[in-house]
Amino acid sequence: MPYELKDRLVVGVASSAMFDLSESDKVFRTEGEENYRKYQEKHKNSPLMPGIAFSFIKRLLSLNDLSTEDEDPLVEVVLLSRNDPDTGLRVMNSIQHHGLGISRAIFQQGLSPYAYINALNISLFLSANQSDVLEAIAKGLPAGYVMDSKIIDDPNDNTLRIAFDFDGVLADDVSETVMQEGNLEKFHTHETANVMEPHGSGPLKNFLVRISKIQRAEEFRKGIDQTYKNRLRVSIVTARNAPSHERAINTLKSWGVIANDAFFLGGIDKKLILDVLQPHIFFDDQSRHLATASEVAPSVHIPFGITNRPRE
Repeated sequence: MPYELKDRLVVGVASSAMFDLSESDKVFRTEGEENYRKYQEKHKNSPLMPGIAFSFIKRLLSLNDLSTEDEDPLVEVVLLSRNDPDTGLRVMNSIQHHGLGISRAIFQQGLSPYAYINALNISLFLSANQSDVLEAIAKGLPAGYVMDSKIIDDPNDNTLRIAFDFDGVLADDVSETVMQEGNLEKFHTHETANVMEPHGSGPLKNFLVRISKIQRAEEFRKGIDQTYKNRLRVSIVTARNAPSHERAINTLKSWGVIANDAFFLGGIDKKLILDVLQPHIFFDDQSRHLATASEVAPSVHIPFGITNRPRE
């Protein structure tokens, strides 16, 4: 029987998000493709250093120990690369060196493999190639641009902390459009009037739903092993505040998902919270929030919705 992906959390990650490729990219830009190929061949057994998303991916894969021996893993990570298979060998060797449970990969020379996101049931695609992410989002795919930002990876800490903005990331941008085209008072009025109406899906809604399945697996493990301590923690960090907070909470409930924390900040700089929370990854749709958030946490831009459309 074929290996099924439909019932698990599948993340697609580009080598540019996983590893520090600054040195090899410099060779490509300054010396051309042929010298780049020679460089990668020469260094194919030289492990690449971790990049911005490395800690997130490593910790996510570690949660596969929640699967029982007769079960398939809860998490699958697939490498999606613009390299050809030959030059991509260094990336695969680096994955093996770092002990990451990634065995599946797509190599497409000079092309973005985001077209395979739906085919592989991928609910999150991470890349440090901004144009690839923009194209993927434009096609309605769940992609995020991994920004140059602080890396958090304490080897003595085995938890995984994931932080999400709400509108334009988990939810669609309908309410954000009301805010952008009106004012704060109009936004709160709209949210209060629709408090029991769940938001439509944003780019990462399905990713959160899959994450919640892992949270339930942790609760099951705790039920049979009282010494087990939860490792996965999900936080919502949003500019919403009362009274618009209630609709966000009701929406999460309607999706059957679990958030461990919710920060309704009402315009307070998210950096202040993220600096204490120390997430291993933070998703937001607004560049102005990420400009400061990236100083304290690994940050991913979701270029979706009204806040990312060109202003006329």
